[in-house]
Amino acid sequence: MQIHGLNKTTLLDYPGHVAATLFTGTCNFRCPFCHNGDLVICPESQPALSEDEIFAFLNKRKNILTGVCISGGEPTLQPDLTEFIQKIRELGYLVKLDTNGYRPDVLRKLADNRLVDYVAMDIKSGRDGYAQTCGISSFDFSRIEESAHFLMQCGIPYEFRTTVVHELHSDFDFLQIAELIGGCSAYFLQSYVDSGQVLRPGFHACTREEMLHFQTLLTPYIPNTLLRGID
Repeated sequence: MQIHGLNKTTLLDYPGHVAATLFTGTCNFRCPFCHNGDLVICPESQPALSEDEIFAFLNKRKNILTGVCISGGEPTLQPDLTEFIQKIRELGYLVKLDTNGYRPDVLRKLADNRLVDYVAMDIKSGRDGYAQTCGISSFDFSRIEESAHFLMQCGIPYEFRTTVVHELHSDFDFLQIAELIGGCSAYFLQSYVDSGQVLRPGFHACTREEMLHFQTLLTPYIPNTLLRGID
């Protein structure tokens, strides 16, 4: 596993659990507003953690932590992800996976083998705006549809979430998102946060009023639309 970060304790990343979060390197998207640019573009430049270090830490924290979040980058690109999760579960931890949903085959395999207990999938935009928002021109929207539809019927607890960027999202985008995930169990709108590692500077967060407007727009289609990171 290519691990380049560890948040030793979080109460936010895994709903209802005290967890640790691991950050894997590389990604198959190039979202221009990504705040983990170094992990995406040049993960080899970032300090790495060995699996021995990770499992030594998890062994020590078994009486404190109940879950492990695997984030990125994009974790489903890691060739040994299945084996890595199996080792985590052997320690008694629940596993949450953060994913962009572009590898539905991996997601399905993990679910079918009961290796994930919670999945958080990013929804970058509606169908028409997805290629621009995820930063790749040869984009196949059907992969996103497959992952989203699978999560909504597979029985594993999940959430969808969109990082809302003033320059990239409009009412039209969210109405298209509602067509994709309408009726889902949980959808979070989270505000864009600038950072020194953003791939392409110049983006801005929406105002609180704009975020509330998008929430109101979506509620008839996705009643459990919630705001995250809004003061």
